[in-house]
Amino acid sequence: MQVTMLVIGGIGIALLLVSLLLGDLLDGVLDGIGPDALSGLAVAGFLAAFGFVGALVLDAGASVPVAILVGLVAGVAAAAVAGLATRRLMRGGDESTVRSSRLVGLTGTVVEAVPADGYGMVSVVAAGHITRLNARAAEPLGSGTAVVVTAVLSPTSVTVARQDA
Repeated sequence: MQVTMLVIGGIGIALLLVSLLLGDLLDGVLDGIGPDALSGLAVAGFLAAFGFVGALVLDAGASVPVAILVGLVAGVAAAAVAGLATRRLMRGGDESTVRSSRLVGLTGTVVEAVPADGYGMVSVVAAGHITRLNARAAEPLGSGTAVVVTAVLSPTSVTVARQDA
């Protein structure tokens, strides 16, 4: 029975590696089965904890039913932790996520000269993140010039103007 538990734990580790290396492969298979917390990582965590903890309990001299019970408890705990972690990580951004609509009005500095008829690069601090953006301006701006973002052209480019001192 101990070998069976070790094989189950090994399958859990293999599923974990497949999930980490091949992305959402397991999650796509599990989409119709249960709640969002039932992710490939949660299933892999359950199997690994159930198998390895059950094998350890058997090795300690406990009976098979006790090993299965303790393995189930450890498996459910590991699945719950993995499911919660997966759900939190997949939830997405928060208010500190840089959004292009919030760039207008921010001040920054030209890091690559902005020519009159092309793009240069500016650096602004948006939501606590130093962000480099392609920039256009109505006038040529040299490196180090203080600027303010006046419009968003795309998620990676903006229009800037010289900041009044």
